[in-house]
Amino acid sequence: MYGAILGDIIGQPYEFGGVKTTDFPLFGEKNTFTDDSVMTCAVADALMNLSEEADDASIERGLVHSMQIFGQRHPLAGYGGRFRKWLYSENPQPYNSFGNGSAMRVSSVAWLFPGSLERALHVAELTARVTHNHPEGTKAARAATAAEWLAMQGISKEEIAAVIRKEYYPEISHCFEIRPDYSFDVTAQGTMPAAFAAFFDGTSYEDVVRLGVSLGGDSDTIGAIAGGMAEAFYGMPHAMKKACRKKLTADLLDVLDRFDRILLERDHCI
Repeated sequence: MYGAILGDIIGQPYEFGGVKTTDFPLFGEKNTFTDDSVMTCAVADALMNLSEEADDASIERGLVHSMQIFGQRHPLAGYGGRFRKWLYSENPQPYNSFGNGSAMRVSSVAWLFPGSLERALHVAELTARVTHNHPEGTKAARAATAAEWLAMQGISKEEIAAVIRKEYYPEISHCFEIRPDYSFDVTAQGTMPAAFAAFFDGTSYEDVVRLGVSLGGDSDTIGAIAGGMAEAFYGMPHAMKKACRKKLTADLLDVLDRFDRILLERDHCI
């Protein structure tokens, strides 16, 4: 989850002015978290408040509650127009979105549901469909989760790429091929192949995020999605986790602390 949040923070300054190079400063005064990080924490908060065996209706209610709470707590984080209306609705309903928001907030699922890929993919779809119930929206959340879950099992990038190309996005290319003509795109179908290109081409967590941001599109969201996958595959350097925490508010840090405790306790039980 740190990987997604830090990817968002690193990409944020370049969201509307594509940097088109991997040679840019990772951190500065202008770097801040966006709605990607807020919703990443909201989804994790909801799932940690429920048992792993919770039914679909309970999970969806919990997701809506946490997303509205965190979203309203951070009203200036950069939400899209329809999502903002959803955040403040008394009866929030999915609105058939195929935006990339479904994938940028899903990074906790593979970590919280490590026992079964099928279960993790189902929960990932639930996290999407409370808003992004278009098939492209749910597919994006499932694809990101599949890559993270497989990476956590020690599966090679070649094998992960084969699964993703077969099941989700056959059109994934390389960053050097995408970069010249790639532009701002908030759709899932426009964002996911770019995020996967960065993940598959990168050689470390930092390299993956730099490649994603360098494409020049919706850089904070590409950074979040690719960064989540990169963390699952490479892990996160302690210094980067520390830098990430310095950029967050107390409520978001509380979610990360609870998340860390769950993973630590689980590791001790193995």
